[in-house]
Amino acid sequence: MANEPIIQAQGLTKRFTVKKKTVEAVTDLSFEVARGELVAFLGPNGAGKSTSLRMLTTLIPPTSGTARVVGYDILQRPADVRARIGYVGQLTSGSFSQRVRDELLSQGAFYGMPANAAKKRADDLIDSLDLGSFATRSVQQLSGGQKRRLDIALGLMHAPPLIFLDEPSTGLDPQSRANLWQHILDLRAQHGTTIFLTTHYLEEADRYAERVMVMDRGRVIADDSATALKAELAGDVLTFGFASTDEAERALAVLSTLTDRDVRVDAASIVVTAPDGDALLPRVVRAMDAAGITVQRATGVPPTLDDVFLALTGRTLREAGEGAHVEEQEATETAGAQR
Repeated sequence: MANEPIIQAQGLTKRFTVKKKTVEAVTDLSFEVARGELVAFLGPNGAGKSTSLRMLTTLIPPTSGTARVVGYDILQRPADVRARIGYVGQLTSGSFSQRVRDELLSQGAFYGMPANAAKKRADDLIDSLDLGSFATRSVQQLSGGQKRRLDIALGLMHAPPLIFLDEPSTGLDPQSRANLWQHILDLRAQHGTTIFLTTHYLEEADRYAERVMVMDRGRVIADDSATALKAELAGDVLTFGFASTDEAERALAVLSTLTDRDVRVDAASIVVTAPDGDALLPRVVRAMDAAGITVQRATGVPPTLDDVFLALTGRTLREAGEGAHVEEQEATETAGAQR
């Protein structure tokens, strides 16, 4: 198992019936994740991200297709999969009547951790996720953000080799988000933990994930590093300003000899999107100067992952997908599986 991928999905498909109509939430999902990778799974609400995670974590069965997770088939060996993964979903998982620290200890006992090890692990998580001020409160007394931090601690309690995080930092304040990410990075550094997460905080995916998968309408439409996706699909936006429209038109002829990228004239400005913006900008300024054209201003704006999704679909990652209503059905089926 040491050399094989930690996730191998092949043709995973999930259909729901919503108002007597069949909706395909996930279609032919096939991919692999190597041990130790940190993968960000992006897409608008209703794209199928949470459904994908719930299939991979054995909470709901696929309509068709299969997957191996931590070396075990999700359909044939679901208990072995669950014993070796952590999963932090979007719903609160704590028992409302139990105190926070006791809830963590119960989680440790569920996974067969020795009592002393469970206590140490619980105390470490309480400290790193800043749970100390309410560790003796019952779960029902916690705020939404506090419950979220507890959910994350529960998913990390048994230090699994693979952790699925579904919008883990939603509702957390900036300090708690920073603490959470530091804990995630420490897990990877110390134990080689594999992280597979969904998030709407695009700066998190851009900064921390070495691989980004983009899903829309139930299908993966891009899979690469954030840097490669931004360079290939978006590119730097360069804007050059001139004294007049006529001057901009003259500059356009010069610019067309330097790049084959789409260029547009906006009043007295020229805007071009190019993957090599840092190198292109000074070349353009020098070429304009050589042609006797004065560039009054030149700016370069690097692309974002939102630009990537806009280039792929014509929409932004912040927009809700058309399949958002499916999430209610997903949550209902997941709750049934957990009971």
